[in-house]
Amino acid sequence: MKGCVFCEALRQKDDEKALILYHGQHNFVLINRYPYTTGHLMIAPYRHLAELDRAPLDILEEVAQLVPATIRILKKVYRPHGFNLGMNLGQSAGAGVVDHFHLHLVPRWTGDSNFMPIIGETRVFCEDLLTTYQRLKPYFAREEKKQEK
Repeated sequence: MKGCVFCEALRQKDDEKALILYHGQHNFVLINRYPYTTGHLMIAPYRHLAELDRAPLDILEEVAQLVPATIRILKKVYRPHGFNLGMNLGQSAGAGVVDHFHLHLVPRWTGDSNFMPIIGETRVFCEDLLTTYQRLKPYFAREEKKQEK
């Protein structure tokens, strides 16, 4: 769909530019361009679907399989103390992209909240998005190979 960040990422045909880390059968994993923390990833279906409750079961099952695999990779690479997982479904729920549902996976560390987002209206990260991509991509490539077997 024109204007959809997820559909646009897929149309780029350049995973690094699109920050796509993994291609499953029905879903893909990508880095959030506006992350809350370093390693903030999203899982989205290839199909442009707004409503989670109307999504085919095979898409939902693969999301459920990708969550633990993605958490394992983030634990290896960044060693977070915890995670926030969530979806904002609908504009009134805070969805930035209303018409294409997606799941956020946000690594968290004890004490990682600070005053910068509130006072400074900015976020502070320890690495740029391309570095995050290059650190995570080899692990997701191994996951893809496992799924091919």
